[in-house]
Amino acid sequence: MKKTISTISISILLVSLFPTQGTASVALGKKTYKNKFHKKCGFTSVKFARNHTQGEWEEIYESGKLPQEAQIICPKLDVTTIKSERWKDIYEYVTKYALDGVAPNGCND
Repeated sequence: MKKTISTISISILLVSLFPTQGTASVALGKKTYKNKFHKKCGFTSVKFARNHTQGEWEEIYESGKLPQEAQIICPKLDVTTIKSERWKDIYEYVTKYALDGVAPNGCND
C-alpha cells in the first residue's frame, strides 16, 4: 500500500512539473502576435493587450469573440490565417498584459 501511494505521489508530481503540449502559454501568445499580428497591426503586442482589462478579455474570449475583437483592433489582420489552437495563447498573453495586468519590463513587445 505504501509503495502504491508513493508511486501515485511521484506520478502526480511529475505530471505537474511537465505540462502537456496542449497547455496555453503567454510565450506562445507573444510569438503568435509577433508572427501573425505585428506587421498587419503596426503596433506592439502590449499595446494590443492594453485595449481591455483582464475581465473584459476574459468575457471576450469566453464568448468566442476573440478573433472578431482582434479584427476590430487591427482591421488589416486576416484572422483566418491564425490556427484555432493559437487563440488560447493569445488570450493568455493579452490577459497578462491587459490594462490592469502586469507592466512589461521596458521591452518593446
